[in-house]
Amino acid sequence: MNVCVLAGGVGAARFLAGLIRVTDPSSITAIVNVADDMVLHGLHISPDLDTVTYTLAGAINPETGWGLAGESWVAMQELERLGGAAWFRLGDKDLATHLYRTQRLAEGATLAEITDELARRFGLDCQLLPVTNDAVRTRVTLGPEASGDLAGREVAFQDWFVGMSHDEPVAALRFEGAELASPTPGVTEALAEADVVVIAPSNPLVSIEPVLAVPGVRAAVRERRENVVAISPIVGGRALKGPADRLMADLGIEPSVGGVARLYAPLAATLVIDPADTDHVASVEAAGMRCVVTPTVMAGPPEAAALAREVLNCG
Repeated sequence: MNVCVLAGGVGAARFLAGLIRVTDPSSITAIVNVADDMVLHGLHISPDLDTVTYTLAGAINPETGWGLAGESWVAMQELERLGGAAWFRLGDKDLATHLYRTQRLAEGATLAEITDELARRFGLDCQLLPVTNDAVRTRVTLGPEASGDLAGREVAFQDWFVGMSHDEPVAALRFEGAELASPTPGVTEALAEADVVVIAPSNPLVSIEPVLAVPGVRAAVRERRENVVAISPIVGGRALKGPADRLMADLGIEPSVGGVARLYAPLAATLVIDPADTDHVASVEAAGMRCVVTPTVMAGPPEAAALAREVLNCG
């Protein structure tokens, strides 16, 4: 069975870690968000691609959920002592990944080629594809209730997400460069050829929407709607990790599985929700989706594998 997964960061990585336990990893293609990418200290950083890679390799830092296990922070400590920009924390081992990526980009390699090289060196058998090799960046317009003189300002995603601890209200999102981007070779083919397409339990607005915003991707997913299974990242009205619930509310979208269903109904025939949301089955069905109720909280690899098995059965 060929499986294609639209993926953001932590939630998608945990799901994929379960998926490789229940099906042949070589049959899995993950199409990963790149709109969180940034250049800092002259280095090209791809947070979602790295989180997926490290998690699938069993190398993720369990304390942070990002970066590498067994990290040291000497470079950041020295940078901070010197007065440099240390707000975006990069461990010493993690820095090697960004140095390698930046080196290979300067040599003319594409982001997809570099992602594949890193995946192989981390021992992965599944295919990871950045949704595009082109520069797509999420830009955040802050809401009128934002602190001080921040109201109405447009800022880079990581400035809001990390720099402001995603505490400031949001009025709008924009995916800069998306309209000019092209899907990475293999993306639309993977969507067309998959037996099951999965929308991972990632933030719908800043992890999945930038993937869909690349021309041709949304249409390719919509074409497969009957075989597309989405997993709600909202459980009991709240995001398990990150600001998806608050971001949905800020942008006028009900932060519930019903709100998720209305977002995904044009793209997916099935929505998987947690038993905590059983009372909302009717709202999912009213949006025009089949509703499957099964535990979606991935406390560890066994729970992630059980969820992955259920999702494959849905497709």
